[in-house]
Amino acid sequence: MKVVHLNTYDGNGGAGKACLRLNRALSDENIDSKVIVHYKFGKNPDIGTFNKTVLQKGYTAATIILERVLGKRYLKPNMRTPFSFSWFGRSVIDHPDIKAADVVHLHWVNHSFLNPSHLAEIAKLNKPVVWTFHDSNAFTGGCHVRYTCDHYQRECGHCPLLKKSSEDDISNKIWHQKNEAYKKLNFTIVAPSSWMLNSVLMSSLMKDKAIKQIPNTLDTGIFSPRDKKEAKALLGLPTDKFIFLSGFMPSRKDLHKGTEYLMESFELLKTKLGIKADDVELVIFGNRASDQLPVFPFKTTFLGTIGSEKKLAECYAAADAFLIPSLEDNLPYTVMESLACGTPVIAFTTGGIPDMVKHEHNGYLATYKSAESFTAGMEWAINYADQQLLQTQARDTVMEYFSEKTIAKKHIKLYEQAIKSASTSNKTKANV
Repeated sequence: MKVVHLNTYDGNGGAGKACLRLNRALSDENIDSKVIVHYKFGKNPDIGTFNKTVLQKGYTAATIILERVLGKRYLKPNMRTPFSFSWFGRSVIDHPDIKAADVVHLHWVNHSFLNPSHLAEIAKLNKPVVWTFHDSNAFTGGCHVRYTCDHYQRECGHCPLLKKSSEDDISNKIWHQKNEAYKKLNFTIVAPSSWMLNSVLMSSLMKDKAIKQIPNTLDTGIFSPRDKKEAKALLGLPTDKFIFLSGFMPSRKDLHKGTEYLMESFELLKTKLGIKADDVELVIFGNRASDQLPVFPFKTTFLGTIGSEKKLAECYAAADAFLIPSLEDNLPYTVMESLACGTPVIAFTTGGIPDMVKHEHNGYLATYKSAESFTAGMEWAINYADQQLLQTQARDTVMEYFSEKTIAKKHIKLYEQAIKSASTSNKTKANV
């Protein structure tokens, strides 16, 4: 079986990681699996790209940037919710690896990669197509994060993100472009979380599409538990203090990241702990400079950007609990990575996080948008009687539901079903 994965970037963001990790898991199961990207940052020779020359790569970069620049004319100022337009795109059907593939597996294909017309063009290949939805864009009129907006259940329009919002605004036009494309292209949807599955089932664009819930996977060899004291010492952290780890700290304007709730929770926790607050420290990693981060009420170590998975795994393993205040997320990798390293997670009850975090078993699910509840989760983690048991339960969750072999086999079964279905459909068309 030959499978080709299409993604905009090679490992950038959660979708890129998911694509590469699935590709590796499939290869380990002796599947001929390849990844081809729209724009390649790295130098991994095993990852293909459509850009064969410097000029082609420059053009691709220009269209990605131009889409963002032009988009500002339509979006409200200081809008932090990701929104993709469909002005640019590229044809992929003549690539030799795609022609040779038994299955075409789409992942995140925005940023001037596969717009509706080029998606529809893939139907000419008469191959089974699988599409993993890493966010909501495929079934909305442009946004990637929906919050409470339910316009995707109709035909979009009256978009709250646009300067000029109306019944037939640009979100409505994009919705119709996608609708026409999806009528031509038959594909099976993979929803990584139950939250995404339910969202797709409610969307107006995906009524007639087949859908299967299969989580993402990760390298459980790299992301694995270590002795906590040794891991802390390796990072130069105190071995006798409770360490909270948190990832990329965005601006308070990045609403779906929930930063304001996390900061409020820290203040509440310090007040509740009193003199014991000195027994707690924070470790922050991410791609913002330390001078751009807020002032934390606890002693804080800033690790900056972590370039390697091995180093990132060491950070998770050193922490006693991981904090993610996200307000909307599909199946965030930071949660899965932390659990795989035996580190419990404190999070809001939102998105696909409850698929991974089991309340008071391997972490704590706080009431949505409640800083008080999030604080209670941090207290629960600090006071848990058997920390070793908590760490074991975190690791066991990943090994049972998200390991490479488990997820690879689920995808292989789906591919086999898709190939069989496509073969039957093509025979029917030939007979007609």
